Amino acid sequence: MSFSFRAASLAALLALGACSPTYNWRELRLDGAPLLALMPCKPESATRPVPLLGAALAELHMHSCETGGLRFAVAWADVGSAAQVAPALAAWRSASLQSIRVAPTPADDPSTRWTVTVAGAPAVLGVSAQGQDPQGQPVQTRAVYFSQGTRVFQAAVYGAKLPDEAVDPFFSGLRLSPP
Repeated sequence: MSFSFRAASLAALLALGACSPTYNWRELRLDGAPLLALMPCKPESATRPVPLLGAALAELHMHSCETGGLRFAVAWADVGSAAQVAPALAAWRSASLQSIRVAPTPADDPSTRWTVTVAGAPAVLGVSAQGQDPQGQPVQTRAVYFSQGTRVFQAAVYGAKLPDEAVDPFFSGLRLSPP
């Protein structure tokens, strides 16, 4: 065997070894919240105050990453009182639909309702919709909204197409610890 053939073979093997899968699943434990999520890539984290139900501000904690042309996101906020949970979840769902240029619909509207469960969450509102991203390109989303105590949660996937092999592990990997 010639030296150049061996060098090319070694380079090819090294290149194959350096390849990583599109979805490199890992557990994410959310600081300050009882939620465990399965993310397909290393998430970036941010916290920012957001207006909630009028003038009140809440700290929104976000974790998101992008891989395979999809954006995966998990977020939570503490709304401070049990009476604010249902209105906060409804407002969050509405704002999420508006962000992809979909007119908000009632929570029980079959055109956007998606049946899904989150381990440990007594009630989950699932949403599936198709809209447009800020650049006017088609985008689909699947999202879930749920709560525990005064904390509200959202987990969502956005992309031009939502393949089951990416969406299913993400949502089935959500686990809410008992209070």
